[in-house]
Amino acid sequence: MTGKDLDIGDLLGGILGGRGGTGSGGLLVGALLSTLGGKGGNPLGGLLEKLQDAGLGEQAGSWVGNGDNLSVTGDQLRQALGDDTLGSVAREAGVTPDQAAVDLAQALPPVVDRLTPEGRVPQAASLEELIRRQSL
Repeated sequence: MTGKDLDIGDLLGGILGGRGGTGSGGLLVGALLSTLGGKGGNPLGGLLEKLQDAGLGEQAGSWVGNGDNLSVTGDQLRQALGDDTLGSVAREAGVTPDQAAVDLAQALPPVVDRLTPEGRVPQAASLEELIRRQSL
């Protein structure tokens, strides 16, 4: 894992209220966004599009919009992300794919909510800059 990945995981852990240690939500979300970002484009937008395509648009939309965040299960995320992506994220975080799915299900709603305070996915800032601004 690179220093950049650790920084993102630490910053996301701050968004989660200090739950960002190894194998936890912040590190997993950082690994997921880094994995999706490696395919080009905005990793947060790519994640939301992937969830929309998998039938989780209502849940993902609630995280971006104002109001309550709808929950998602680990099984739903496993289906939406696919075994390859989930396996890569789990390996990077040092957990099993099952644990990664469960932890991501808990971490994604509050992280996406905090990263989209205006009810939309920001396009101008880099992911790292966006996380730092929301962590302050």
